[in-house]
Amino acid sequence: VIKGSHFRNLAINRPPDTYGKLCLRNNVGQEMSHCKTSIHRGQPNPVFKETFIFQVALFQLSDVTLMISIYNRRSMKRKEMIGWISMGQNSSGEEEQSHWQEMKESKGTQVCRWHMLLES
Repeated sequence: VIKGSHFRNLAINRPPDTYGKLCLRNNVGQEMSHCKTSIHRGQPNPVFKETFIFQVALFQLSDVTLMISIYNRRSMKRKEMIGWISMGQNSSGEEEQSHWQEMKESKGTQVCRWHMLLES
């Protein structure tokens, strides 16, 4: 997760406190693993620059889905999803499917692309 762009907080007139959540799911939708980025306070264009590694057997790679969600932390307990994308078996679009395919073929080198978040 490298960077976000143009995040807004519609409830109040200041940039949101944002973080990302990554969740790896198997072919029946069960969570296999998850992790979160650090929280970036009051930044409309947060720079995360965080790398996450998930252990997936090669034969499972075609059967998993990586969900990436961005949240606005409104208070200690309250959060709201700003948007999401998914890559893998249940990709949220052609661009995400193409990115997943390119990552599978890259043999360990980093593949970076911008994605538009879908509204929650």
